[in-house]
Amino acid sequence: MNVLAVVLALWAALANGAASVLQRRAAMEQTESEAVGGRPAVWQGMRGLARLVRRPFWLAGVTALGLSAVLQAGALAVGSLSVVQPLMASELLFTLLLGTVVFPHRPGGGTWLSFLMLAAGLALFLAAVGPSAGEETGKAGTWLPVGIFAATAVPALILVARTLTGATGAAGAAVLGCATAISFACTAALIKEVTGRVQEGAAVVFTTGYVYALGCAGLLSLLLLQSALRAGTLAASQPALTLGDALVSVVLGRALFGERIALGDHLLPATLGACLVAAGTVGLSLSPAVAGHWDATRTTMRHSRADRLPTAADDEGTEAR
Repeated sequence: MNVLAVVLALWAALANGAASVLQRRAAMEQTESEAVGGRPAVWQGMRGLARLVRRPFWLAGVTALGLSAVLQAGALAVGSLSVVQPLMASELLFTLLLGTVVFPHRPGGGTWLSFLMLAAGLALFLAAVGPSAGEETGKAGTWLPVGIFAATAVPALILVARTLTGATGAAGAAVLGCATAISFACTAALIKEVTGRVQEGAAVVFTTGYVYALGCAGLLSLLLLQSALRAGTLAASQPALTLGDALVSVVLGRALFGERIALGDHLLPATLGACLVAAGTVGLSLSPAVAGHWDATRTTMRHSRADRLPTAADDEGTEAR
């Protein structure tokens, strides 16, 4: 396993976690302003994104997301998709850790235990399976079925989110998180494809079409991420996003680049690691520290406390009684 790829992937996950927290903060602020103005926070597409770009937290989140993309590209240039993207699942750890700084609530002992389970499970799984490096570029004829799969699955998940839940609440956020995961996994695969072709020259890079597909997939991922963050809490969207990204990336690594996961005699520790990752993720999503209003803004909390404070009129009424 390439150490540089691991380090770059972890830094990319940290930047991604920061981006999620900052953009969720911006989305919550926008939701609050819409509620005050009498406009419901619903699916708003490009209009909602246009309002978000004026918010400092959103701009900081996009900057962190751009840094993450650069670090991720570096990791994919020297490592395999099956290693880099599962490591990006540690984004959930960083997301919730950084969230304790931005949002008012603090995680309890159960949440910290889930942190450890996810981290230990991820390390155990990757050490056990030992993914191979594979090819630098995708195999001939494999990108077409992958593109058809993505072009079918992502719109279908968006439709499910809008039809069943109106793309709001925990269920809508989870479904949109799955759609975002597929989009991010395809974006990562395209990053690896483009970086693998850089050595062939700029002419090859800009005439094959992969770089343009990368731009479209990256923009779609950004839009889907905004929708998932607006639909529900981080606890609802992040597990589906991070684990889905890792799983789809392992499949794409095998299908596109010939990367292999050699289980062999390591089936038991690999299974144990996968179970720890799943248990840690579920524990984080169900933790009281991150449920409900964990990622409500401090403004909301101040408003809530103000609503509970007795007013002068209340005092006068009490005295009259």
